[in-house]
Amino acid sequence: MKPAADRPETGPLASSPGALGRQTAGAEASPNSHGTVTRGADTVIFQPVFPPVSPASESVSMSPASANPSPEVAAPAFTLLDRDHSILSFNERVLDWAHRKEVPLIERLRYLCIVSSNLDEFFEVRAAPHLIAGSAGDHKGTYTVESFERLAEAAHKLVARQYALYNDELMPTFATHGIRIISHGERNPAQRKWVSEYFEREVRPLLIPVGLDPAHPFPQVANKSLNFIVRLGGKDAFGRENPIQIVKLPRVLPRLIRMPAKVSEGKTLFVALSSVVRAHLSSMFPGREVGDFSQFRVTRHSDLAVDEEDVKNLRTALRQGLQHRHYGQAVRLEVSASCAESLASFLLAQFNLPPQALYRVHGPVNLARLTQLADLLDEPQLRFPPYRASYPVTLSPGQSFFEQLQRGDVLIHQPFESFEGVLAFLREAVQDPQVLAIKQTIYRTGADSEMMDLLREAVRRGKEVTVVVELKARFDEEANINWAEMLESIGAQVVYGVVGLKTHAKMLLVTRREGKQMRRYGHLSTGNYNPRTARLYTDISHLTADPLLTADMEAVFVHLASQSRLPKLNRMWLAPFDLHKNIVAQIDTLGVAAAAGQPTRIVAKMNALTDDEIISSLVRAGQKGVKIDLIVRGACTLPAQVPGVTDNIRVRSVIGRFLEHSRVFYFRNGEDESLYLSSADWMNRNMMRRVELAWPVTDPGLRQRLIDECLVAYLHDGRDAWDLGADGTYTRVDHDTHAAEAGSSPAVEAHGAQAALMNRYASRGHLRDASGN
Repeated sequence: MKPAADRPETGPLASSPGALGRQTAGAEASPNSHGTVTRGADTVIFQPVFPPVSPASESVSMSPASANPSPEVAAPAFTLLDRDHSILSFNERVLDWAHRKEVPLIERLRYLCIVSSNLDEFFEVRAAPHLIAGSAGDHKGTYTVESFERLAEAAHKLVARQYALYNDELMPTFATHGIRIISHGERNPAQRKWVSEYFEREVRPLLIPVGLDPAHPFPQVANKSLNFIVRLGGKDAFGRENPIQIVKLPRVLPRLIRMPAKVSEGKTLFVALSSVVRAHLSSMFPGREVGDFSQFRVTRHSDLAVDEEDVKNLRTALRQGLQHRHYGQAVRLEVSASCAESLASFLLAQFNLPPQALYRVHGPVNLARLTQLADLLDEPQLRFPPYRASYPVTLSPGQSFFEQLQRGDVLIHQPFESFEGVLAFLREAVQDPQVLAIKQTIYRTGADSEMMDLLREAVRRGKEVTVVVELKARFDEEANINWAEMLESIGAQVVYGVVGLKTHAKMLLVTRREGKQMRRYGHLSTGNYNPRTARLYTDISHLTADPLLTADMEAVFVHLASQSRLPKLNRMWLAPFDLHKNIVAQIDTLGVAAAAGQPTRIVAKMNALTDDEIISSLVRAGQKGVKIDLIVRGACTLPAQVPGVTDNIRVRSVIGRFLEHSRVFYFRNGEDESLYLSSADWMNRNMMRRVELAWPVTDPGLRQRLIDECLVAYLHDGRDAWDLGADGTYTRVDHDTHAAEAGSSPAVEAHGAQAALMNRYASRGHLRDASGN
C-alpha cells in the first residue's frame, strides 16, 4: 500500500480511517487533509468493500410486504426481514455492552437498564397489533397468531438473558465492591429495625390496600406502575371471604433506598421498595393470614391516537389524551418468578391477556428503575472516564457568529464537539439588536431548556419569534404543550405544523438587518434541540449563511405557518413532497450508471431502514453493480449479502458509548459526488407522514470531514460494529479491520469509531486550550 503522498489522486473520497483509529493523544490534524489526524501514517482509501459482482439471475421468494418494482426495471425478488424482530435484535446488541467485562460496572448496569427501557417502549408502541391478531386467531396479514407467538418467544428470550446477567454477573460483581441490594432474609436485626422504621414513616401512610368484592372491582392499574397482589386467609371485618387484595405502590416513592452508615457495616447497602413492602405485608392486614403474593407490573399500549381531521384544537385533544395514556390496552404482564399460578392466571384474566404475555422475572419487575442505583453511587472508578466535549474547533470563541458564517459554513459534530456552539449562536442572535426575527422548530427539547428560555428572552426584547412546536413528539407531548402555552402567553407566534404530519425537521433561522438589506443565518441539524441528549447522541449541526439554503429554510417556515403552496426549493429535499422521490431517483440513477460501467458508490448512515420502495431501489442498484454500504443503528428490514440478490449490499450497525443518531447520505456517480445530511431515516413514516429535511453539504472540506468521521470511521470500526448476515442475524466485528492491509502492524488493536473520535476531539481541545484560541 502506498503512503498517502504517493497515492494517485482520488478526489475527496481519499480518506483515513486507519489514521483515525490509530490516533495518539497528541496528534494534530493537518489543516488541508480534513480527516488525517496523524502525520506520515498510511491511510486507507474509501473504496468498495467487496469485489465487483455481476447481476444475478437467481433470487429468493418475494415477501408480501415488498415494494412494487419500478415500471422500467423489475426488482429482484427478495423477502424483507421482520421489523419488530429487527428492533429486538438491536436491543440484543445494546445488551452486549452490559456483558462486556471491559466496560465499567456502573455503565454495564446502565446498558441493562437501557434495554429494559427500550423494551418498555417497544411493548407500549409495537406489541398491540400482534397481540390483537393473536387473540383474534388471525392467520393472514402482517399481524397474525404466528407473528405474535414468534415475537413473544424472542422477547421472552431477551428478558431471560437480562435477568441472568443481572443475577449471575452484575449483582455478584457489585458485591465484590461492597455494593449490595439486600433482601429481608439477608438483613440483620439492626437493619430490619431501620427498614421497619422507614416503612412506618415513609411508606405506610401512602398505601391503601384494595380488597376485591362486588363493591370494589379490580382497580385501575396504571401503565408500568409497581403493585402487589396478595391472597389472604380468614375473613374480613364483615365476615366475608374476599381473599384478593391489590396494593398500589405510589410513583413518588423511590424504588431503591440507601441504608445509613450506622447499619451498613462499612458497605454500600440498598433496599428495594418492593422488598420493604413485602416484609411488612402481614402488618397491613391485621387479623388475616397472608398467603401467596407477588409484585406485578402491567405495560399498556401508549401510542396516542388523535383524529386530527376531527378535532378543533389539537393541543386540547392531546392534553385530554394524555390523561388516558396510562390506562390503555394491556399488552404485557410482569410478575415475580415465584408468583403462584392461580394469582398469575387471575391477573391475566383481569387484563385480558394470553399466557404468552406473562413474563416471570427473577428480580425486580422493572429493571429500568435501577438507573437509580447508578445515580446514587459515588464510585468514579466504576464509571466511564468523564468526557468533556471540546468547543467546536472551527469556531472562534468571542468572535461574532455572523462574521464567521459570512466566511463559510460551520459543522459541529456532537457530542464530540459541544452543543454549546448552537446555544451560543442563538444567544448572540437574541442579544444582537440588529436581529429582527427568529424562527425555530421544536420536536424534543426537554422540560428544562435554556434554548426555550432564550426564545422567551427574544420575545421580551421585541424580536419576532415564530416557533413550530410538534405536539405529537411521542412521550414528549406534555413538555411540548407546556412550552407552546408559555410561548403563546408572552406573544410568540406558535405554529403546530401540518395536520396529519409530524414536524420532525430541525431548523433555526435568524433574520438580521445589515445596512440596507436583510441577511439570513441558519442552523440545520440531524438531531433535536435538547442540550441533555446532545451530550449523549451523535449528531451533526450545520451553521450556514448560504443564501440559497437559508432561502429554502424561510420557504419551509412560511409553508408550515400558512399552509401555502411550497415553492420549488433551491437545495433542500422536503418530505412528504420530494425527499422520498429524490432518494429513490438518486439510487436508480446510480444503478443505470453502474450498468453502463461507471464507478458508483452509496454509503448511507441512519437509525432505521424499513421503507419498502427505497429498499427495492437499493436492491436493483446493487444488482447492477453499485457498491452499497449502509450503516443502520437499529431496525433494518433489508436482507444484506443474500447470494445472488444483495451481494453488493453490506449492512452494519454500530453500538457505542453514545447513541448513533446522525443521518448522512453519500452518492457517487463517476467523478460526481454528493453528500446530504438529514433529519429523516429511510422509513415510510419519515418519508410520507412527517415534515423532514435533507440538505446538501457543498463545501469540499466540510464534505470530506463528514465522509471521514461519519462514514469511513464506521465502516472500519473493529470493536463496536455488527455486520448483518443473509439470515438476518448480526455478528459482532471484534478484530482490527486493517489487519489484512499491506504494511499494517499486527500490534495495532481494533478501534471503535466513537473512541477514536473522542480522542481526536479531546486532543484538538487540549491543543486549543494550550494555545488560548
